[in-house]
Formats: sequence, C-alpha cells, structure tokens
Amino acid sequence: MDASRRWQIWPKAVGHDLEPATQSFKDVLDGLAVFYQDPFIRDVRDTVLAFPGSRICIALNKKQTACKKWLAEELHSACGPNLGGVHVLAGWYGLLGAMLLADRRLDISRLTVIDVDRSCEQVARSLNASHLASGRFHFHCADLYDLDYRSPPPGLETPDLVINTSCEHLDRFGHWFGRLPEGQLMALQSNNYRAIPEHVNCVESLADFRAQAPLSELLYAGELALDKYTRFMLIGRK
Repeated sequence: MDASRRWQIWPKAVGHDLEPATQSFKDVLDGLAVFYQDPFIRDVRDTVLAFPGSRICIALNKKQTACKKWLAEELHSACGPNLGGVHVLAGWYGLLGAMLLADRRLDISRLTVIDVDRSCEQVARSLNASHLASGRFHFHCADLYDLDYRSPPPGLETPDLVINTSCEHLDRFGHWFGRLPEGQLMALQSNNYRAIPEHVNCVESLADFRAQAPLSELLYAGELALDKYTRFMLIGRK
C-alpha cells in the first residue's frame, strides 16, 4: 500500500514565501493537522494564511475557545446529540460553528452563522470550509434585531436551536429576546466584563442573567471564572 494514502489531511503548498514566524506557525498547524487527521485544524491553518489582516487570532485565543468548548460540552449534556438546525447569532468569524460541526458527538443537520458584518463572511466560510463543502455550514448577513423567527425570510430556515454568545453586546436585548417564539430552544452567554466599550449589556451575576433572559424551561445555568471576568451561560426554552 502506498503510505501516502494514509494521510487524508495533507496540507497544501503555499505559492509564495512566508515570513519566518508565519512559516513556523504554518509548520506547527500542518503537523497537527496530519497527526490528528483533523479538517478543523487544516481549515484554521488555511484561514490564518488567507486572511492575515483579520482578527482570527483573537477569535482563537484561549478564553474565546474555552467559552465555546464549555458551550459544546453543556449542550451535549443538556440537550443530547441531536441538535438539528442551528443558528449562531452575531457569529463573527464562525469559530463556534466550526467547533460544533467538528464535534463528532453532535448531530447538526445545518448550521447558519448570522452576522451583520459582511466582512466576516469570507473568513467564516474559510474557517468552515470542510462543512461548507458538505452543505452543513451557511452564512447569512442580517441584523439580529430584524430577525423574525415566526416568519423567517427566504433562505433562512426556522432553527431548532438558537445560540447567542454575544448578549453583552446587545443594547436592545429585550427587543431581540421578545421577538423569539415561545418554546424556542436557546443557548445564551454573557459576562461582567465592562472594560470593553462594546459591552453595553453586561450582567453582574448568573442571577441577573436569568432575570434578563427568563426561560420557561431551564436546562442548564452556570458560570466560568476567567482571570478578568466571569462568563455566564443559560441553556433552555423561552
């Protein structure tokens, strides 16, 4: 047997010289992709190289990744493997989507990242290239305040699960929450980190978050303490 056939994930060559630091970064990700046979690592590598001016390294930092891994773990525990159609609101570069779709425990038929910033689309499509090719990943540019899940616009199906990990950014949180239908399965995250100007809707505690987002059926409520702030999460039905 040709030994090269063992390596289903083989990095593509880059057609130009890279800076030494970038080349080293690429080599590490190339090796990890081959070792783990993981399309997610390959997609990360390709995205970092293709979009050097993006903030993808911030999206992939340990805190961002930890909060998303936490969500994946608790979703599986609270809701089981069958999540159906998923919408990730204010999904930025689509990292959470990529992590959920790469999680082999979860059965997701279709995942759509929704963000108002169209400049995120190409990065998100690259970061989810493996799932874009299979038809499981989609990007939809829209303002989440305008979404009406009782009558979704053409091309946007009604989701089984709505995820919003950017509740601290929503100055009109009540308006958005009020437009969601009763019984909608949701996963929400917020925090108490007020040092960032865009964090206009922070909560001080898990109890405050539960009061802000009242759920008729609470499947999970918890917090993750980080070095500068605490992240809060709720999973349940409106």
